[in-house]
Amino acid sequence: MATFIRNKFRKIDYSLLISILLLAGFGVIMVYSASYPISYVHYGDANYFFSRQIQWLLIGLFFFSIAAILPYRLYGKLSPAFIFMSILLLIIILMPGIGVERNNSQRWIQLGGFVFQPTEPIKLFMIIYFAYFYSQKQAYINQFKKGVLPPLLILGVMFLLILKQPDLGSAALILFVCGIIVVCSGVRKIHLFILGSVGLIGVIYFAFTSAYRFERITSFLNPFENHLGSGYQLVNSYIAIGTGGIWGAGLGNSVQKLGYLPEAHTDFIMAIILEEIGVFGLIIVLGSYLFIMLRGIRIAKDCKDMFPKLLAIGITFQIMIQAIFNLGAVSGMLPITGITLPLVSYGGSSLLFTLISAGILVNISTLTKGAG
Repeated sequence: MATFIRNKFRKIDYSLLISILLLAGFGVIMVYSASYPISYVHYGDANYFFSRQIQWLLIGLFFFSIAAILPYRLYGKLSPAFIFMSILLLIIILMPGIGVERNNSQRWIQLGGFVFQPTEPIKLFMIIYFAYFYSQKQAYINQFKKGVLPPLLILGVMFLLILKQPDLGSAALILFVCGIIVVCSGVRKIHLFILGSVGLIGVIYFAFTSAYRFERITSFLNPFENHLGSGYQLVNSYIAIGTGGIWGAGLGNSVQKLGYLPEAHTDFIMAIILEEIGVFGLIIVLGSYLFIMLRGIRIAKDCKDMFPKLLAIGITFQIMIQAIFNLGAVSGMLPITGITLPLVSYGGSSLLFTLISAGILVNISTLTKGAG
């Protein structure tokens, strides 16, 4: 066992490992800077959110290490259990007394003093399931009913259950990432066209048939029209970004985090980063994500087996698409969906399962010649 672990660590892509750890460390610093005023006002402790983020980071690093050394095939074998657990969690979250409602959404489960967001592990579980299924069905990949359809039925159930919370952002994120896995699995182009059309029509239909979702989606188009209502958060994000300019106001010197910008330490932490350290903060964040994406694609490309290849693609693009959703919302280029910035935003569930996903990606890097 000791020899196995030593061999694993010799082959790890350390450039990927370091970039993940540096981004998570940077996130902890910015969580403290963005949260200490609201922490003190609401809890009488300026370190309230910071100390919890540190705890989750340590827990996440522990499971990151485990994910980095476990045999990757084990995840595939457990994929049916992961799907069962996902559906169970999404049903439980809708039960009164268990599901926790915040900001008109019931996205959290509370058991005692422990609160977590089920969609975070479900993102990873769906990636594992899709990667494993399509890697096992390569002989039937041109047969829609036998080689393509079954996981899509599961995806449809997941999408509808997550939409019930309601959480269109997470549902769309899972849909897009699973779609990328399907594309990379070798499915016929005609099948891809049909599936893409159905998926796009479905997202548009559900987005515009609910007044709540419609307002969330369209408010970003002209936030100044209702700057004290639906556009309030985005307008204050603009103020934070504009105030920071090129050089920033200095670490810790944000004004918007003093109660003006809602979710300053979670969904909108990038606005605080830009306000405090300007373009330098943007370079750190975008540079880190770009590097992780390039390494993830290289790792997937160098994999000889289909399962780790699809798994690496899914994890890489799950991190990237989530980052795009978040950064797009903060900048006003995309609707506000409540999606956190991976490895940077405050949030135990998000940080934990992003680190576990990253650990699996690092694990897969030991299979390729491109590691180093």
